[in-house]
Amino acid sequence: MASVGQCSLSAKWSPVSLTHVEYISGDFYGQLLAYISLGPICIVIGFITLIIFKRELHTISFFGGLLMNEGANWLIKNVVQEPRPFEGAHTIVTTEYGMPSRHSQFMWFFSVYSFLFLYFRMHQTNNARFLDLRWRHLLSVVLLLGACLVSYSRVYLLYHTWSQVAYGGLAGSLLAIAWFAFTQEILTPLFPRIAAWPISEYLLIRDTSLIPNIIWFEYTVTRAEARNRQRKLGTKLQ
Repeated sequence: MASVGQCSLSAKWSPVSLTHVEYISGDFYGQLLAYISLGPICIVIGFITLIIFKRELHTISFFGGLLMNEGANWLIKNVVQEPRPFEGAHTIVTTEYGMPSRHSQFMWFFSVYSFLFLYFRMHQTNNARFLDLRWRHLLSVVLLLGACLVSYSRVYLLYHTWSQVAYGGLAGSLLAIAWFAFTQEILTPLFPRIAAWPISEYLLIRDTSLIPNIIWFEYTVTRAEARNRQRKLGTKLQ
């Protein structure tokens, strides 16, 4: 690894457009991993979009957990103060410390929390139990693969060591379990009261925690409302 690192230090590094992530020029595999390592940014954008358009309390809580996870990562890094491997390999780094990996901790928090949400919060209410479990298993594999790829990319691109990535994944996983338990046991019982606040009603913030499968619920309600309006429209045109 040392020889590879020394060769990489002398190589020309190119940044991904509009980001600080760098890869060795001409390394297609490294470029692909650099784009994969931008997964946390895409997830944050997705959460902001969901919060704006859905305004659901559990989604807001999930995003709050991610922010808490980021704060914990910053705190651990500044306490441990372990430097990144191969200092000087990159022209731009957000922080000089590398223990634990922020990308790894973020992705494992997101993946583990999503895994817990899929298997403990979402319950299908129709008869397609087999199909329901199959897509949950498939999504869980995708989440696991995404977390592993982002973690591996940080080592390949010389931003972190394997131990920094491993401890980041461990910290993110443990924090995800703790935040999920906190949300389930402490926050969820408070959601109906919070949703009834005047400010929540004004901002159209809602609580769907008692609905087992919000996707199925929204689909059936929307379909029923569309058919009802279509019948009314057809009656007016007669």
